[in-house]
Amino acid sequence: MDERADGVSREDTARMLHEVAARSSRILQEFGHKHVHDTLSSAIKDELGIARAYMDLYSRLLMDPSALTAASVNFWIDSMRLWQSAWLKMLGHEASPVAQPAKGDARFKDQEWSDNFVFDYIKQSYLIAARHMQHAVANVQGLPEESEKKIAFFTRQYVDALAPSNFAATNPQVLRETLASGGQNLVKGLANLLADIEKGEGQLRISMTDEKAFQLGRNVATTPGKVVFQNALLQLIQYQPATAQVFRKPLLIIPPWINKFYILDLRASNSFIKWAVDQGHTVFVVSWVNPDATLAGKGFDDYLTEGALAAMDAVRAATGEEDLNVIGYCLGGTLLGSALAWLAARGDERVAAATFFVSLLDFSQPGELGVFIDEAQVQNLERRMNERGYLEGSEMASTFNMLRSNDLVWSFVINNYLMGKDPFPFDLLYWNSDSTRMPAKMHSFYLRNMYMKNLLGVPGGIELAGVPLDLQKVKVPAYFISTAEDHIAPWKTTYKGARYLGGPVRFVLGGSGHIAGIVNPPAAKKYQYWVNEDVPESADDWLKGATARPGSWWEDWQRWMEAQNGGERVPARIPANALEDAPGSYVMLRLKK
Repeated sequence: MDERADGVSREDTARMLHEVAARSSRILQEFGHKHVHDTLSSAIKDELGIARAYMDLYSRLLMDPSALTAASVNFWIDSMRLWQSAWLKMLGHEASPVAQPAKGDARFKDQEWSDNFVFDYIKQSYLIAARHMQHAVANVQGLPEESEKKIAFFTRQYVDALAPSNFAATNPQVLRETLASGGQNLVKGLANLLADIEKGEGQLRISMTDEKAFQLGRNVATTPGKVVFQNALLQLIQYQPATAQVFRKPLLIIPPWINKFYILDLRASNSFIKWAVDQGHTVFVVSWVNPDATLAGKGFDDYLTEGALAAMDAVRAATGEEDLNVIGYCLGGTLLGSALAWLAARGDERVAAATFFVSLLDFSQPGELGVFIDEAQVQNLERRMNERGYLEGSEMASTFNMLRSNDLVWSFVINNYLMGKDPFPFDLLYWNSDSTRMPAKMHSFYLRNMYMKNLLGVPGGIELAGVPLDLQKVKVPAYFISTAEDHIAPWKTTYKGARYLGGPVRFVLGGSGHIAGIVNPPAAKKYQYWVNEDVPESADDWLKGATARPGSWWEDWQRWMEAQNGGERVPARIPANALEDAPGSYVMLRLKK
């Protein structure tokens, strides 16, 4: 047959293959001219310290051959058990699996991974090998802590990359699609791959969503408001009230400058900003500038004075109120903690209550991000930042994506390149791909003084704008919301930081992770959260005494905020002296991906 059922002819296929071949040849030539030398240079320099870490591993393994032998024997035993189980299943007998995917592992959700003898064997073989490989490297004694973390992380990356679901020949879903489409999925997938390389100007930038499906101010970031203040670092948005009466104290939200603020205003149904407005808060939010080389000299001091403090001043000017409530999200919470300590040192009591969304004030256990932060890597990062004046947003985005590679890398490799499908339009992933830069001076200070030296919790350990910081002097009532599965700000570390503050603290643990656990509206009826009225020294002790409650922590936070605000209400405040409509122009700059 010359015509396929879906209307694609052999001539169409031939033409598409010809176009793909020509396109790939051009892209590979351009890549060679632009990137091969730099890629080889980085590999030779071992900028991530991977080779050094694995040399440590190999030397320790050779020093203890009995451990390596034991690991090999255990792997052989499980392989024999699988072989026996496979034969029983092939002969029609019941056989319990030797290895099963972890709960929630979407890679093997297709039914054929369990029903088909061949694919079940491939799946279990992979799971056994992956388990033993990771177990073997995790149990090597005497490794430096830095090497131990890198080995665990990059071994997992290697294991995830080799999953049979990532290859056309061993993925039943891809094979079905290939047979059904006559291979059109692979041709289309190659075209998608080339388009992503072109978009990344020679670097692979995997498309996670249909970016054309979204427009800021039209179907994301739609809560009505006005830009009422701006400077070189930020625009300040004040939102239109939704109630006739509002709390007297206004609410300022400081998001991280690593990402854009509209994670809290994606759609009306999951917008924390809209929800807070509906509860009667006068909501302001900082929209950080996406910096270029002209802001290379902006430091953490500037993000304090021209950022957090300037925004507070603008909120007070816009409302006529002396006191305000402030929320800091992630790095915005780190800045908020710094600002509170700075204000406390000066006797300034303008902040009535503070809320920290998944924010680190202690960096002793920063999670897997710590794999990328040591002296050698920071020096290399500083060299690249100083060359252009900022950290490129795509570099940070790639790091975050590696932390959840199965969800944020390999699932899209399968969908886009093997299945040949276009990515689904998803607002959260649209936001995730909207990367921002960071000024060189600021980011270097942050990495060295907070991540590496962990000085924020040390009284006087950090000085900003001429003032030594001491978090213990912060007496402001504080609400900490962290999430159980957070891979960026681990909850036990955020808990430790919460105890640095000298005022009353309410610590709440939400379900899910760094984003989904925060963007969790009550109407969704998802997850749960844990509360404990006490804040004991140990996070484990806190959890032992915690009570689980269904639904969203948003409602718990609102009850806490009502207690902080008291019953005093004032007529709703309409934004005045507007510079432009929300979401403003600063958020509109979208970097090339």
